[in-house]
Amino acid sequence: MSPREKLALFGGQPTLKKPLAAYNSIGSEEERAALRVMRAARKRGEALSGFLGRGGEGFLGGAEVKKLEENFRKRFKVKYAISFNSATTALQATVAALGIGPGDQVITTPFTMSATATAILLNGAVPVFADIDEQTFCLGVKLIEGKINAQTKAIIVTNLFGGTADYDPILHFAKKRGIKIIEDNAQAAGAFYKERLAGTIGDAGVFSFNVHKVIQSGEGGMMVTNNKRYAYRAQLARNHGEAVEADAIRLNPKYVPELVLGSNYRLTEIQAAIVTEQLKKLDKLNTKRIALADHLSKRLKDFNWLAPAYVLPRSRHVYYLYPLRFFSERAGISRATFATALAAEGFPLSEGYNTPLHFLPIYQHKRIFERTQFPFVSSEFPQDVSYEIGSLPVAERMFGAELLMTTLCQPPKSRRDVDLFVKAIQKIETNLSLLKEYERERKV
Repeated sequence: MSPREKLALFGGQPTLKKPLAAYNSIGSEEERAALRVMRAARKRGEALSGFLGRGGEGFLGGAEVKKLEENFRKRFKVKYAISFNSATTALQATVAALGIGPGDQVITTPFTMSATATAILLNGAVPVFADIDEQTFCLGVKLIEGKINAQTKAIIVTNLFGGTADYDPILHFAKKRGIKIIEDNAQAAGAFYKERLAGTIGDAGVFSFNVHKVIQSGEGGMMVTNNKRYAYRAQLARNHGEAVEADAIRLNPKYVPELVLGSNYRLTEIQAAIVTEQLKKLDKLNTKRIALADHLSKRLKDFNWLAPAYVLPRSRHVYYLYPLRFFSERAGISRATFATALAAEGFPLSEGYNTPLHFLPIYQHKRIFERTQFPFVSSEFPQDVSYEIGSLPVAERMFGAELLMTTLCQPPKSRRDVDLFVKAIQKIETNLSLLKEYERERKV
C-alpha cells in the first residue's frame, strides 16, 4: 500500500488538507439593515422593539416586524404570518392557538429537537410518540394509526433535515377524524411536497431563524396559517394576551375574549430587518444546497453499504443537513469506526441525530414538576402513555446504528469538496479489512 492510500487514522495523509469552510449566510445586506434600524433608533428615537403589551397599534409590533410578516405571507402564499423570538416559542404558541390543553394528547415524532414535544407539555397536553419512516425519517400514516384515540387533538409533523413527511395519507387520515396538523418546518424552509410549500400544508406551520438554519437572524421564528382565529390566538400568546384582552373588554364590554395565556415571545426590529434580507436569499441558498446534494447522491450510489438521501416523488428536499444511512452488516465495520476513519480524513460526521425524545428523563419519569406528574397523570388525562425504550424501533435503530449526517451541502462548500468526500469514502472502502482488525483490537 502506498503512503497515499494509507488511512489517516493509521498515520497516512488526510484526504482533506484543511477544514471545510463554515456556513454563513450573513452578508453586507444584513449588516446595512441592522445599522439602518440602529441609526433610526439613535437619530429619530425609534424603538428597537415596536411592541406594546396592551391593545392598540403596538400589539402587532413595529414597522420592521410588520414588513417581515407581510413578505413572509407573500413568499409562502398564506393569509397570516406571525413572527416570534424563536421557533420554540412559535411552536408553543401554535399549540395554544389551536386550543390544545389539559386532557388532550398530541401525536409527534421522537426524532426531532426536544422543543417539538415540550411545546405540547407547556400547554398542559401530553405528547405521544410514533415511530418514523426509515427513508424520510419523518412520521408516516401507518405509524400514527395505532396511537390515535378520542383524546388526540393534533399531530405535530417534523419536516426533518430539509425534507418532508409523506403528507397526503396523513392529511386524509387526520381530516376524517377531525385532527389538526401542525408542521414543525424549522429545517425545511423552501422545501415542497408535491408542489405544496412545506410549512403551509397543515393547519399551521412553524419556521426557524436560528443561527444555523438556512436563513437566520441569530434567533427567531415564524408561525403561518390560513386560519384567522389561530393567527389571532398566536398573536395573543406572543404578546401578553391576557392584558390585551382586558383592554378589549374595557373598550367593548360585549366583547367575548379569547382565553390565551401570553408571554413575551416578540421579535425585535433588528432581527426582523435581518430576516427580511435573508428571505431574499432563500431560493438562491437552497439552489446551491440542492446542486451539491444532487452531486453527492449520484456519487454515493457506488457504495452498497451507504444509502444516499431519499427524496419523495414530485417533492423538493433543501438539505438543511444531508442524511445518509450506514449498513454495518454490508461494510463489516460499525458506524462509529466508519465515522472515526472519515473524520481523520478531514470529514467529520454527526452520528444518530438527537437522542430520541422518549429516552429523555422527563418522559422516563413522567415528571416535569416537583410535586405532581401533571400532565402525564391527571384527572383530565386518565390513560397511561408508555415511553418504553424499545417501543420505537426504527427511530432507535437510526439513532444507535444507521443514521449519519453531514453539512457538506451547505455553501460555500463546493463540488470539489463533495468529490474529496467521496474519495475519502473510497479510501476507506479499500481499507475495510484493516478497519475490521482495528475494531477487533479495540474490543480486546
